[in-house]
Amino acid sequence: MQTRVAQLETGLADAVALLHAGQVVAFATETVYGLGADARQPEAIARIYTAKGRPSYNPLIVHVATPADAREYMATVSAFAPELMAAFWPGPLTLVVPRGGALAPSVSAGLPSVALRCPAHPLAQALLRAFAGPIAAPSANRSGFVSPTTAAHVLAELDGRILLILDGGASAIGLESTVVDLTTSPPTLLRPGGITAEQIR
Repeated sequence: MQTRVAQLETGLADAVALLHAGQVVAFATETVYGLGADARQPEAIARIYTAKGRPSYNPLIVHVATPADAREYMATVSAFAPELMAAFWPGPLTLVVPRGGALAPSVSAGLPSVALRCPAHPLAQALLRAFAGPIAAPSANRSGFVSPTTAAHVLAELDGRILLILDGGASAIGLESTVVDLTTSPPTLLRPGGITAEQIR
């Protein structure tokens, strides 16, 4: 398997076709590069875990194009979710909410919740809109290694493990998204990141 690095203009159609076929594609976001697959296909989710060497009990973040898309994958709309989505989406905030819709249970490691994010990077947005579905995408690196912020970083770690990397330049933030669990009362900050706890409060 040879890994191809492509720009959006030359690689978008191939990336969408690969995602529909259950394959894994790396792509730029404003935080770090993501390793994406169709969040509705269990076999595709399994390929993410295999490519990363990631334990299957570790849930994945699901990327969507808009807040309206996110609501399709929520069993219920959690308190504070509309306010946080309006304030910080698209952007580097991930919200953990009750899982609904047609997502594969394995994307949440079997948990009843799911982590959702709406990325701001134009390449990520173009891919999500062209694919017209949810993309599960943890960081595009081997498990336990530093998260990648360029296509070259992804290629160095995953060459031969995936078919395509969409190169969107260096990630502007270079830090993973902030994760807030809205299934608890009060909400819980699970991971600090591009948005501060003070901003969320």
